[in-house]
Amino acid sequence: MIVGREREKRQLEKVYSSAESEFVVIYGRRRVGKTYLIREFFSKKKCIYLHVTGTQKKKMSVQLERFVTELSRTFFGNADLAAPSWEAAFKLLNQQIALQDEKSKKKVVIFLDELPWLVTRRSGLLELIDYYWNRHWSGMKNVILVACGSSASWLIKNIIHDKGGLHNRLTCEIHLMPFNLYETKEYLKHRKIKLNNRHILLVYMAIGGIPYYLKYVEQGLTADQIIQEIFFNAASPLKDEFKKLFHSLFENAEAYIEIINLVSANRSGLSRAEIQAKAGLSVNGGSLTERLKDLCSAGFLEERVSWHKKKGEYYRLIDEFCLFYLCWVKSAKTHIFPPDYWLTVSRSQAFKSWSGYTFESICLKHIGQILSASGIKSAKAIDSWRYVPRKHPEMGAQIDLLVERSDDAITLFEIKFTQEPFVLDREYAKKLQDRIKIFRSKMKITQQIFIAIISATGVKPTVYSEEMIDKIITMDDLFIKDLYV
Repeated sequence: MIVGREREKRQLEKVYSSAESEFVVIYGRRRVGKTYLIREFFSKKKCIYLHVTGTQKKKMSVQLERFVTELSRTFFGNADLAAPSWEAAFKLLNQQIALQDEKSKKKVVIFLDELPWLVTRRSGLLELIDYYWNRHWSGMKNVILVACGSSASWLIKNIIHDKGGLHNRLTCEIHLMPFNLYETKEYLKHRKIKLNNRHILLVYMAIGGIPYYLKYVEQGLTADQIIQEIFFNAASPLKDEFKKLFHSLFENAEAYIEIINLVSANRSGLSRAEIQAKAGLSVNGGSLTERLKDLCSAGFLEERVSWHKKKGEYYRLIDEFCLFYLCWVKSAKTHIFPPDYWLTVSRSQAFKSWSGYTFESICLKHIGQILSASGIKSAKAIDSWRYVPRKHPEMGAQIDLLVERSDDAITLFEIKFTQEPFVLDREYAKKLQDRIKIFRSKMKITQQIFIAIISATGVKPTVYSEEMIDKIITMDDLFIKDLYV
């Protein structure tokens, strides 16, 4: 059973029911469930299914041998096949597809899993895919070619934005994202794990919505116990995942890790110039530009430009697992943790700082739910804004989420993660008023401004909250099904 993934299932259903051949690319970060989605969807269809998986850092001869083995299993009853080259193997494959097209009319699904690893240097495989798709398969009625990979940047460059023979040949593009909070809750429920929204949110803040990571969540444990088990015990499954993750996705992985470390250290984000000034492994301008694009494509970083600005890009780390690992695992003074380590840490001041930033990042990934809970029916822009003063003592300001509405109004969202209902006191009310004043002044705002608070535990009524806050959104609102999917 495929839990969630409603949009993607609709896309694949359209692909399968098409009267023409289809060329699909599916990409997303490692462990997000790409292979599972494709395999489970087509396993329930009456089709011939060829699934070949590339292996990282293996020679062309090994990749070819495995392709031929799967080709034999799918079409030739595991008979010995003589295919000394990719050209010979694709010729055999093409003959079988044509045979099926003439006789059974069955769909033939060719699933090239981890294609970036299959395409070794000087293999000519990408050119063969180009040739056979354009010369043969695109003109048939029964071919579904699926290219998949965790290296999103490679697929985007070599297939989606290819300027050669594959240019504009793609018929379906699927960017598979991690589960949101609603999907995470449904997945855990499917596994008979009973956690309330707060405990699910705390687990999500540590590992995000990555299905592979969520499989380590065990029944009968609290969020604190789950995080302790996953990261801080002797046999914890994810304590060494960070380096494995980047080395599986990128050549020269250390340069990418360096960028992640730099950006994670500044929670308001870093500009490209700031990253370049601090980076040691990515000093070359072109390399840094490509690496930043790669990290954004893979879902680790987010490029942002202040509202109503065309320049001034800055980058924020938005991957929950990386945020957690760098803050709590890598920075730990010891690698031998007591059984109650996380329980103790989760009551600390450092936890409050980390949880506030991480909750903010999660909110920015649940815009559909926030709009629904806010009652905003139409938005011209959903963005962030910040002002960095050029001279002292001028004050700066940052608004992490604003919605420019279509009804001549702007809603500014304040995001808070607290154990108890948030208290808007006199001091914080003054800070908020100053921030709005700077925003109005610098952006020459004439629209009506509304203030909304997104608080995990709600807001305690005070004279200031009654006066200033127009809408309160709670943690539970983030768990509703996204109506915009």
